[in-house]
Amino acid sequence: MVHRNIGALQGDGAFEPPAPVPRARPLGKLELIRTALRNPLELWGEEAHRLPHIETMFLTQRTLIINDPGLIRHVLVDNVANYEMSEVRRLILRPILRDGLLTAEGPIWKRSRKAVAPVFTPRHARGFAQQMRTVSEAFAARYEHAAASGGMVEIAGDMADLTYEILAETLFSGEIAADTKAFTDNVERLLHRMGRVDPLDLLLAPPWVPRLTRIGGARLLTNFRAIVAETMARRRRLIAEQPEAAPQDFLTLLLGLERADGLSADEIADNILTFIGAGHETTARALAWTLYLVAHAPDWRMKMEGEIDRVIADGTDPVDWLERMPHVRAAFEEAMRLYPPAPSINRAAIEEDRWIAPSGEELVIAKGVSVLVMPWTLHRHELYWEEPRRFRPERFMPEQRERLHRFQYLPFGAGPRICIGATFALQEAMIALGCLMRRFRFDVTPQTKPWPVQRLTTQPRGGMPMRVSRRLSPA
Repeated sequence: MVHRNIGALQGDGAFEPPAPVPRARPLGKLELIRTALRNPLELWGEEAHRLPHIETMFLTQRTLIINDPGLIRHVLVDNVANYEMSEVRRLILRPILRDGLLTAEGPIWKRSRKAVAPVFTPRHARGFAQQMRTVSEAFAARYEHAAASGGMVEIAGDMADLTYEILAETLFSGEIAADTKAFTDNVERLLHRMGRVDPLDLLLAPPWVPRLTRIGGARLLTNFRAIVAETMARRRRLIAEQPEAAPQDFLTLLLGLERADGLSADEIADNILTFIGAGHETTARALAWTLYLVAHAPDWRMKMEGEIDRVIADGTDPVDWLERMPHVRAAFEEAMRLYPPAPSINRAAIEEDRWIAPSGEELVIAKGVSVLVMPWTLHRHELYWEEPRRFRPERFMPEQRERLHRFQYLPFGAGPRICIGATFALQEAMIALGCLMRRFRFDVTPQTKPWPVQRLTTQPRGGMPMRVSRRLSPA
């Protein structure tokens, strides 16, 4: 049985951050296309936030939106073999990532997943903690000048830079053939061009039909692939000329798998692009939303600051910050609830399927039906959350979090295709927040007016300008 996550959720005044209000009426076809092109998060109506599942016609495609945690488990785990990536999702993602881990299917996906899994085991990921702290501390020092005068910083862009630098250092030993700022700016431009729904995608037009909304995206993608090719070439030369000097990192691991029974050169390039292009983006967005949300919750922010001060003052190894900072973790997880980095999981039924609800109700899922698991609606669903639109991080404190159904909260997906870097991302976020909030406070100003839009990730339209100031020395 699924229970609302209640208990500690009491009192008034919790912040309700900006988000589209669920629609009270269906959209006409033309309005639907315009809204999907502008911002898919604005498509969803009241029923999607109130009912366990709804079936609708999305233009020419029969679509089932599922929120019931038991039904989600059925689709993503119990009968996962019957569900493939939906055609719309393929049309958006495959031109960018091709056969990277996020988009590959069948034998290619299995080979890639098996190949990269050793790097992202919890034990191995914990080994990156000190590198994450070193990069985060150096990044935090850049705010000293702005903080001295209470200056403005662009948090959304800065968090993209920070997570890119962490990923570049931990997985690629700082040897990606690209400048940080130029790279992250181009990622944002690429997602704006290539990571959005085009009307022809909704009409399931074949991929060779040009998408006018993606004009300019091909050039950016060519630049990214050139960066990947140069990064691979540099490491290959190092391995050939000075094998003892080659770092034993993610890049070397992938290149070592280039063989007939491993990965092809193209598959390696696709996976590198997936990790350096998209791997940092999801954590960056969640970090920016976290800083924005806690700026509206000063009492909770003070708890986070006190926790951070104690843990760092104690000399706790950063590998243990994730477990020693429950208030910081709760704020980050609540930010991912309200603004899930990946707001939709798109599948399609290969064959007819049936699911029996605990009530005895039978749901028939016809062959070819598009199935949407929507963290955006699931995380704001009235059946499963108390005050779903409000920022209440206490729901993720240990004594409350255990009440959640496993498939009620999906910031990293679920099942065989769960995000392989989930442990890496959580550890990275705790260390980054600890290093930043130890030294600074980030506050909203009249110019801080983010609006969530879906461009593969949940991004803040208008950016995230915030005022940075030095914190008083902890007592």
